[in-house]
Amino acid sequence: MEMDNALRAEVLIHALPFIQKYTDTIVVVKYGGNAMVNEELKLAVMSDVVLLSLVGIRVVLVHGGGPEISDTLKQMDIPSRFADGLRVTDRDTMNVVQMVLAGKVNKDLVNLLECAGGKAMGLSGIDGHMIEAKQMDEVHGYVGEITAVNTQVILDVLDKGYIPVISTVGCDKEGNVYNINADTAAARIAGCLKAESLLSMTDICGLMRDPSDPATLIPQVYVSDIPQLIGDGIITGGMIPKIGCCQEAIRRGVKKVFIVDGRVPHSLLIELFTDEGIGTMFV
Repeated sequence: MEMDNALRAEVLIHALPFIQKYTDTIVVVKYGGNAMVNEELKLAVMSDVVLLSLVGIRVVLVHGGGPEISDTLKQMDIPSRFADGLRVTDRDTMNVVQMVLAGKVNKDLVNLLECAGGKAMGLSGIDGHMIEAKQMDEVHGYVGEITAVNTQVILDVLDKGYIPVISTVGCDKEGNVYNINADTAAARIAGCLKAESLLSMTDICGLMRDPSDPATLIPQVYVSDIPQLIGDGIITGGMIPKIGCCQEAIRRGVKKVFIVDGRVPHSLLIELFTDEGIGTMFV
């Protein structure tokens, strides 16, 4: 769509109060899974993150990479198994998870941010023992439960003017490495940073009363209403743990948490810089 100069100016003026509101605050963006598979959309998301950074918002990008892990495991003839929605992670699988998340996916995102004009620094939860974890249970193997988040390395990178790009692998004091659920990690990191907002980018438009009808999107949810929504069957299946992470972030001090559709170009900007927003806001 072509935009004349007057309209460009009007858009910028409209965005100004939102930019002022978020300047110098920390915003955590969780980016992962199926929202990452389209290269054109991925570039649009990275451009949005760079824009947020350039207008003075301290953006922390936390990412997963389930589809790429599954593809790599398939190429290596290692079967993918899931239990309770989490990847069962034996030692061979953990080696692949670390290689793909902390290596290829992380550096691809850093490269895209740099190409979009940003300054980015790739980190994993192992760096500075940022994400300390313990084994969640025997069934899931090297799937970790977070015991502590050390935010100093994140703050150091932010203070130097870089966008921290964090892959969600963690470790314990004995040197074991764990696969950490990206939603869980993003919520905990946002809480420990006392972030202004956490935006969770996914492949649905938000919480809907009818999952097949986007017109039933619920734009705002109070965390006190979540048990009732679960009881009414509106929050079901894989949305239960995702929304549990939103609830956890709010409980730990994040002011607002958004679930936004990563398939919509510039959904980050629409959510942060407009009155209407685009997804579901948890407060």
